[in-house]
Amino acid sequence: MKILIITGKLASEMVNNVSGKSKQDVYVYTVNIPIAAFLTPKRIIGELENFENLESYDLILTPGLIRRDVRPVKDQTGIPTFKGPVNAADLNIVLDIIEKLKLSSKKPADKLIEDELRRHALEFINNFEKDRKRVKKLLKRSENILVGKLPVGEDFPMRVLAEIANAPLLSKEELLMRAEYFIANGADMVDIGMIAGETMDHKIPGMVKTLKDNLGNIPVSIDTLNPYEIKAAAESGVDMVLSLDHGNCDDVLPILEENKIPAVILPTDYGKSWVPETVDERVDSLESLMQRCGKIEVIADLILDPVNSKSIVESIIACHEFKMKNRTPLFFGVGNVTELIDTDSVGVNALLSGIAMELGASILFTPEESGKTVGSVRELSVSSKMMFLAKNRGSTPKDLGINLLILKDKRRVEPISEEIDVQIVDGKLDDRFIQDPCGSFKIMIQDDYIEAIHYEDMEPKLCIRGRTSKQVYDEILRRNLISSLEHAAYLGVELEKAEIAIRTGKSYIQDFSLFKKIDVI
Repeated sequence: MKILIITGKLASEMVNNVSGKSKQDVYVYTVNIPIAAFLTPKRIIGELENFENLESYDLILTPGLIRRDVRPVKDQTGIPTFKGPVNAADLNIVLDIIEKLKLSSKKPADKLIEDELRRHALEFINNFEKDRKRVKKLLKRSENILVGKLPVGEDFPMRVLAEIANAPLLSKEELLMRAEYFIANGADMVDIGMIAGETMDHKIPGMVKTLKDNLGNIPVSIDTLNPYEIKAAAESGVDMVLSLDHGNCDDVLPILEENKIPAVILPTDYGKSWVPETVDERVDSLESLMQRCGKIEVIADLILDPVNSKSIVESIIACHEFKMKNRTPLFFGVGNVTELIDTDSVGVNALLSGIAMELGASILFTPEESGKTVGSVRELSVSSKMMFLAKNRGSTPKDLGINLLILKDKRRVEPISEEIDVQIVDGKLDDRFIQDPCGSFKIMIQDDYIEAIHYEDMEPKLCIRGRTSKQVYDEILRRNLISSLEHAAYLGVELEKAEIAIRTGKSYIQDFSLFKKIDVI
């Protein structure tokens, strides 16, 4: 295939280097313009008017950063014209698969590759889940069980169980809203978190009914060691119980057996304030409890310890030792770690999901009780799928089509610098406040919308809302609600900060920085 690549001066050297290694017949045409993104279809058409042997090319690739549709180039030249990648460094990937890739005149080629990889990844998981014959076969294995109607076990994607903490203190509306939030973010199961040290069994039937009536086939579990609460939950139709240990086992086993309700089991006896200390104690205690549980299906929780509490390493070793000896589904309490470490949850959740996958875990459990762990359910949902794909492909969790990259890029693109012979001036802050005669704005975030409330003479007059900063800003301009350059620049900064806050899960407060600087100590 003979390909003509259009680029600007600054990217020209990189484009030539990358395309020179391609198996395709490539010619790079450098337009006399510094930055490729400044090119327009009209400018490209003008440049190609006198280009020799243009008709001999099979395809034209333009820079991916061009904002407009490049179809007019094809209409004028008769040669299929599409957008290349945003970053020149990705050009080699595009050229390698260009004959298989359905290019676009509107969307950059690297974005198309990402979309295609993502589609294939999600299609694989979806087809796996819908293959009833295979699911039925896998459920015959002892490491797999049904929780409600959901297959759970080592052969399936790790299921995310999201805990509604302190559920009895919530109103019916708050309870349902919390559950629906978790499901929208990828939770496979929802847990009713009870209050330790209290008996609130009278609240359980109503909570279970509310969730079961509104969540469809989403399994509902209850998190309590209180026998009265476990019995109330079993009678109310709960799908799984957290948790049984040596202290409450005998009291609740009959009703769990009668209703065929699976239970998460702990190697503890909280009734006697006994917690195992060593790896062997955890494994032996849990195996002993499994024997006592008899006919009910169990999920083993070796209790994942927070970093430097007892030992996260020993708790992971205990999981490994247990799984080496038992084909029982494994429960992995990720929230134990994320809630008790002052770092962003994304990387922690992804790494723990990878460890859980290697251990053969079936359930990833988390609440979202602190600001730093908001979004953990979504993060675990994505990372669970990543690990399922990696496991089935026999690969590392890389280049899967889905990822958890939020603040950092997968590949760092070195900036292309331009040597310019002009005066360099250092910017200086100007703290003066100049009131815009058109009024002022209070900017906030509400339900993932950016809201800009317009004030005149200290009185609110209008609220403009949008999903993106540009939607809000364009409406402000359309209504002529801004008249000074200073105010326009200020609004642009604040609205973009608000959008970044929504995308990253940060709190937004007008006039305050979103991110703290990480100092070298």
